[in-house]
Amino acid sequence: MRSYLKLVNFEISRFFKLYLVLIGVTIVCQFVGAIIVSKGYMNRADQVMYENQLSVSQYLEQRSAFSFSHFVNSGWFVLSIVFCIAMLMIYMFFIWYRDWFGKNTFIYRLLMLPTGRINIFFAKLTAIMLFVLGLITLQILLIPFEMQIVNSIVPANLRTNFPFSGIYNLEIWGLLYPNAFAGFILIYGIGLVFVAVLFTAILFERSYGLKGIFCAVVYGIFSFGILIAPILLADFFTSYFYPLEILLMELVTSIIVLGSAIWIANQLLKHKIRV
Repeated sequence: MRSYLKLVNFEISRFFKLYLVLIGVTIVCQFVGAIIVSKGYMNRADQVMYENQLSVSQYLEQRSAFSFSHFVNSGWFVLSIVFCIAMLMIYMFFIWYRDWFGKNTFIYRLLMLPTGRINIFFAKLTAIMLFVLGLITLQILLIPFEMQIVNSIVPANLRTNFPFSGIYNLEIWGLLYPNAFAGFILIYGIGLVFVAVLFTAILFERSYGLKGIFCAVVYGIFSFGILIAPILLADFFTSYFYPLEILLMELVTSIIVLGSAIWIANQLLKHKIRV
């Protein structure tokens, strides 16, 4: 256990500086975006009211009031999230290939550590999930500050009351942050399975070279097919399964895929990747 925790700490420390940069870019982008979107609305509203000699109430009869959802649906907010997702997706490959192609082929030093090789797999998997959860927490913490920025620029008579709980009704937020615990576990549990399958596919390539790429693709497609099987069954047999039954089937298939990914990765690390 101690070796595993040391490996997790090591993996986090290797990416931590870039992770801080990623956090900084997200904060700056969203804060600047909140200012620009709010000021843009106010400039347009002032221009329309000035040109047409409208009062605020008359303006609101013709145009909609500002809502915090305007900012959440803007490119400043959405693209900052997409950027974080893209960077973490890239790092999922980099976290392995850096060890092989980096200076002094560091992977061999890792494989020779006096601990189970599967701990390397678990440590990298844990590091990725911690990075994801860290960005989720950051985004939740940023929302109140962004609301304050918007409220300081757009006067109360030109904006709608948007409570913090209202963000769960927004499409993008509902996908990233389900308000039901079961939904949260399902979405990020599937995310965990996806990362584990990707890591195992990378190990296929590292173990067998060019043939490993074919094996990795077949393995990935097969795993994806198992994951979506309950959804396909629910679509094919309409109204036959209850939502809870579909959820349980998805849970079982996710456990099967995750367990098989870990087992295959362990076999590849122990028997196919030589030091």
